[in-house]
Amino acid sequence: MTKLTRRDFIRLAGAGAATAVITACSPNAPAPTATSLPDTALPQATLPPPAAIATEGFVPDVEFALNAVQETAVIFPGTDTNVWRYTGELMKGEANALQPIPDSYLGPILRVRKGQKVRIHFTNDLPETSIIHWHGLHIPANMDGHPQYVIDNGQTYVYEFEVRNRAGMYWYHPHPHGRTGSQVYAGMAGLFLVSDDEEDAANLPSGEYDIPLVLQDRTFKEDGQLSYMSNGMMDMMMGTLGDEMLVNGKPDATLPVATRAYRLRFLNGSNSRIYKLGWEDGTPFTVIGTDGGLLEKPVERPYLTLAPAERVEIWVDFNGRSLGSEMKLISQPFTAGEIRGGQFPILTVKVEREATDNVSLPAQLSTPAFHDVSESERTRTVELMMDMGVGSWTLNGRVFEMTAVSEDEIVQMGAIETWEYRNDVASSGGGMGMMNMTLPHPIHMHGEQFQVISREINDDGKAGWDTLSEGFVDEGWKDVVLVMPGERVKVLRRFGDYAGLYLYHCHNLEHEDMGMMRNFEVRA
Repeated sequence: MTKLTRRDFIRLAGAGAATAVITACSPNAPAPTATSLPDTALPQATLPPPAAIATEGFVPDVEFALNAVQETAVIFPGTDTNVWRYTGELMKGEANALQPIPDSYLGPILRVRKGQKVRIHFTNDLPETSIIHWHGLHIPANMDGHPQYVIDNGQTYVYEFEVRNRAGMYWYHPHPHGRTGSQVYAGMAGLFLVSDDEEDAANLPSGEYDIPLVLQDRTFKEDGQLSYMSNGMMDMMMGTLGDEMLVNGKPDATLPVATRAYRLRFLNGSNSRIYKLGWEDGTPFTVIGTDGGLLEKPVERPYLTLAPAERVEIWVDFNGRSLGSEMKLISQPFTAGEIRGGQFPILTVKVEREATDNVSLPAQLSTPAFHDVSESERTRTVELMMDMGVGSWTLNGRVFEMTAVSEDEIVQMGAIETWEYRNDVASSGGGMGMMNMTLPHPIHMHGEQFQVISREINDDGKAGWDTLSEGFVDEGWKDVVLVMPGERVKVLRRFGDYAGLYLYHCHNLEHEDMGMMRNFEVRA
């Protein structure tokens, strides 16, 4: 067993910057080599390379260089696992603006403040095209990582934008069409943390007591190499599931804590797995934030339902627990249509030292400034279906086309609209036509955050819905919403500030790669 000491923890956390420090124990399971991932890509458009130069007159407050590289990582002791990952360099900004996660294949944590101007030089050193999507950020269309902007090996894409998001945990990952799932699975993901004055005023646990935790499942071969899509077409249709649980890139994770309050931030970084997070002893969760930052007030949940790409933040106080005691975080059983989630361990929290200070949970966390439903100018409906004729999941019967947009996917800049996602559409009948295969779909919209304003479940889906619904946290700003089999979900959002093509898609990455993704165009 190897373990980072408290001194290591503080050193790596730096000036107010905390990464999750976990214990890595030797597992008995070994995962596809990054260089031999299957070619699941659909045809991509051939586009001219982007200009690899910075904009004259844009003066960044923070500047990074990120490279996508082929490397090895020690996931299991004594084994070098081939991975693809992001490496980073801080070119301008405060020292803690770029923070590697120790001993992990995950990319460095990027830390910025609302209002800062950011420049990022992304260089692709992989043997295939790639591009970075800044998940959850409200930025111009050509900075968002649309797959039309993929770059080849040796090319550089320069991102420049102002941080307009409120404080929260956002993240970055590849977005090449047809290869997002394989590249993320190989290790390409990182956290993008935004802070602001409102968050500062809440006096939340900070520094070493503010811990991001990235949850991912992976399957490994006997030689310790990654094994992606080992079930072939079944993994494409259902989504690939791993049999080894990793937290911040490490198996058998243990988190040492003190007898005081912590802010734990969870990202579901898995390709398709849904987690039903619960404490094994039944302790409820105090939730303080979701995808788009802090809630208005804390809310309590018996468990947490976390779909791919969703984030949730909790306040947990270990004060009063005895030294040496443990709390085990598990994923509990659930049913979601044809998906059956079993119980398995996620993380062991071990109380190791007495704290000398503590902070109190605020009654008011933030002022989210939500839109009112009465402001909605129209309602659009998006049906989530399988087209057996083309063998792909679809949105309103359509699959992804690189730059195409339909008339009903054109939105006026500044509009506030309701979008209803329907996962309850009955089969259209016999033959190779449209049908609903009763799978859950985590739907992600690029551009701006939205509010979940209603959920409606039909009788056929209610039994499965009941196994997860108490874990939904719909009170905050969101950019991913899980739409269960038999469910209709309405979201309210603004389409503001930037014109251009943005994406909406299923964040089951295998579904996305199959074509369950479409453009919407914001027009001025």
